[in-house]
Amino acid sequence: MALVVQKYGGSSVADASCIKRVAQRIVATKKAGNDVVVIVSAMGDTTDELLDLAKQVSPLPPGRELDMLLTSGERISMALLAMAIANLGHEARSFTGSQAGVITDSTHGRARIIDVTPGRIQEALDLGQIAIVAGFQGVSQDTKDITTLGRGGSDTTAVAVAAALEADVCEIYTDVDGIFTADPRIVPTARQIPRLSFEETLEMAACGAKILHLRCVEYARKYRLPIHVRSSFSTKEGTWVFTDPKTEGTEMEQPIISGVAHDRSEAKITVVGVPDKIGEAAAIFNTLADAEINIDMIVQNVSAAATGRTDISFTLPTNDAQTALTALKKIQSKVVFDSLLFDDRIGKVSLIGAGMRSHPGVTAKFFGALADAGVNIEMISTSEIRISVVVDEDDVDAAVNAAHRAFDLDADEVEAVVYGGTGR
Repeated sequence: MALVVQKYGGSSVADASCIKRVAQRIVATKKAGNDVVVIVSAMGDTTDELLDLAKQVSPLPPGRELDMLLTSGERISMALLAMAIANLGHEARSFTGSQAGVITDSTHGRARIIDVTPGRIQEALDLGQIAIVAGFQGVSQDTKDITTLGRGGSDTTAVAVAAALEADVCEIYTDVDGIFTADPRIVPTARQIPRLSFEETLEMAACGAKILHLRCVEYARKYRLPIHVRSSFSTKEGTWVFTDPKTEGTEMEQPIISGVAHDRSEAKITVVGVPDKIGEAAAIFNTLADAEINIDMIVQNVSAAATGRTDISFTLPTNDAQTALTALKKIQSKVVFDSLLFDDRIGKVSLIGAGMRSHPGVTAKFFGALADAGVNIEMISTSEIRISVVVDEDDVDAAVNAAHRAFDLDADEVEAVVYGGTGR
């Protein structure tokens, strides 16, 4: 007997018929002799609809009350799913995040999980029941208030609960048949990847691939928990994410490139005319850190000999841009920079693959493909297994397709299928 944790995204439980289909899959897993714990997201676009409703009532809703509102979506899903399972002759018990023992910090809207104490889940399993947990939510250790984990939080809930229960596998069900070499919505010929390392999956998640949330993969790597990404709309094998896929039943040589990811959710800020002196860059980025803003790519120009000044450009989540601009304007007189430039019409395109460590010429081939497609590169960032570029927002699709073709990532067979929803 295995302990299986399954997570179903919003598109998988979008309506009553979807919930019934998911219930049948869960019951089949139970009948196969497994203990089953299920994590569910809100139905379809419920979270977005609740956000819109909140904004109609208040332009700036209090974080505590917004979390109380948003968590209602998952409670609806878990209750309906428990009813559907009961209708199939099996007993299910649903739990909110707090009832399931998901303990977080007190940051509303993007809380981090501190601990999971799954006592009530284990009791349900001991009674032979199927446990259903509302994803995306927990309870603050300090204030005891309900909190939400931010976008993609249900993925993180699933892996955290699976780790706490020492589950054999965490299955993430979505609306595509696994992790692909590129977003099938942009590259219909994208190929499904059968196996990936945590290292590569982390890079893909950080670079905008929407199939798994970054914190979810970080958590799974920490606890060496296998993740199985599958579609709830088909019975295909999907993608396995392991510590080292080469040791998990395959002797195939590591491919040079695993995939191409893209991200349209970032903006670029340029701090113009920064004095080329010790401590000026530190002052800028300390200010952004104090504002709790995550920075992605950074480029500093060579100092102009005539003026002794330089420009520093960086990318950050678009949603944090206004906060960053406000914070930087407050220190303008101290740092004595000239001005701030803001550009939210950018996109990031990233080439990811552990094989590039041992294969020279990858960068040249990537940049050559973008040049041939008429795509101009604004910024460049690299890691050992990733090359990222910032391009104009309108050039993202062309850049992704060009890179995908250049590294022969197209599938030989049928086109990728997107069954519904937005891929989360």
